[in-house]
Amino acid sequence: MSTESNGPIRDLVGYGENPPHPMFPGEANVAVNLVVNYEEGSEYSHFLGDGENDSIAEVAYPFPHEVRDLATESMYEYGSRVGVWRLLRLFEEFGINSTFFACARAFEMNPDVATAARNLGHDLVSHGYRWEEHWRMTREEEAQRIHDAVESFKTTWGSAPNGWYCRYGPSVNTRELVVEHGGFLYDSDAYNDDLPYFTEVHGKRHLVVPYSLTYNDIQGTKAPGDFFEFARRGFDELWLEGERGAPKMMSVGLHPRLIGQAGRTNALREFIEHCQGKGKVWFARRDDIANLWMEQFG
Repeated sequence: MSTESNGPIRDLVGYGENPPHPMFPGEANVAVNLVVNYEEGSEYSHFLGDGENDSIAEVAYPFPHEVRDLATESMYEYGSRVGVWRLLRLFEEFGINSTFFACARAFEMNPDVATAARNLGHDLVSHGYRWEEHWRMTREEEAQRIHDAVESFKTTWGSAPNGWYCRYGPSVNTRELVVEHGGFLYDSDAYNDDLPYFTEVHGKRHLVVPYSLTYNDIQGTKAPGDFFEFARRGFDELWLEGERGAPKMMSVGLHPRLIGQAGRTNALREFIEHCQGKGKVWFARRDDIANLWMEQFG
């Protein structure tokens, strides 16, 4: 693990009592960003020479790390073979766009997904070259991985991503490396706010569009109704804050291998219907939120 930097300075104050009042399109109270974490084919596996299996699958089973886990691999494959297409059809049905937190390797394994997502109007955040922990890398290795991911996306997606997001949070070097690489409008390697904010990196103003693991399909893999209920409650409370003059952003994390299962997709359908039925909601891509923030507060 690299120890060359102490990383960002902690900020426990943020906006405090007086958050900014973004003017979302349609005077929306909440900007909902549906995030498709497209990782299938880039997770840890013996197939890719990692010497270990990944751990986030359909069931928790103490499978030995030293043996190739074909069951878990096939659960991931469901996401790219079936689940992601179900999600794309759902978004198209409702006329909304999402953000793909995609791993470059995953698109290399199934480039049709990249083509379809881009053609349907979704946007792209780099989720790394692979779905791997950047804190395991040296600074030099991490810089190379960022470069490799961007170059890969230029081929599969057709352009470089505007945002960056690591698996399970960044290393102490990630934000500096993202800024040094150039070309990124923002990163999402933070969970500390309901609104974007600016920070300083190497004397430059840098935008952070925070993510959330709270409204995430992993939290409700056993009971789809729980996912809907929790996400609905979160949306309703944020909507009320917006109605009272403090609009907010809501990130909803989705995984094709999980929410792409029909029963869980139905819970997502209910959530979208609820939001649209309540009104004053903006289903936004992450790039749209970042650009709005730059225009209104940059």
